Amino acid sequence: MSWLLGIDEAGRGPVVGPLVLCGVFVEDVDYPRLKALGLRDSKAYGSSSKAKLQRAQLAAEISEFCTVSVHYAEAKEVDRWVAQGGLNELERDLARRVIADGPPTRAIIADGKRLFSSLSEEYPQLEAFNRADNDHPVVAAASIVAKSERDRRLKEIYQPYEEDFGPLGGGGYPNATTGRFLRAFAERCGRLPEEIRHSWSWPLLAEIASSLEEGGQ
Repeated sequence: MSWLLGIDEAGRGPVVGPLVLCGVFVEDVDYPRLKALGLRDSKAYGSSSKAKLQRAQLAAEISEFCTVSVHYAEAKEVDRWVAQGGLNELERDLARRVIADGPPTRAIIADGKRLFSSLSEEYPQLEAFNRADNDHPVVAAASIVAKSERDRRLKEIYQPYEEDFGPLGGGGYPNATTGRFLRAFAERCGRLPEEIRHSWSWPLLAEIASSLEEGGQ
């Protein structure tokens, strides 16, 4: 058997929730089936409920004939890596975990040339490209599974809060929708949610933290 591995992540930019890195291992004999799915970069599907459902369905189909490895870095782990080694080092560490999960591969394709190229010293069969999820179906598959898992995990995070704050959108990214939720949460609870990445240099986080400190005096 000969295997190809694609690696991609979801959730690098959000301020809420985990970073998710996925590897999809496909046998050469099954590669035409993967290619026939017509996969694209996960972001190309959009952020609507319909798009999330489509990604989830594709992720389930990919998992039927591919070996899938998913690793998560929750918000506190992201903060710890940002403080100690940086986000790029975290992603490379997650990629090592993914590679170790699966069978020996003839080739590894990773999305992000600057991010992952250095891993070729450890894994000579690895090549890293910018926008690999546009050009390589196995990387698009990893992108879709990672994003679907990130969608699922964020839904789990937000669900307990929605009774008090209503439906929560914004994808956890630093935008107006997420900002309104964080302001309301801080006003009601006197703190920020546990799933927040405090290492993010979003001015709103500093503003809320300052207000909380003043309120606690």
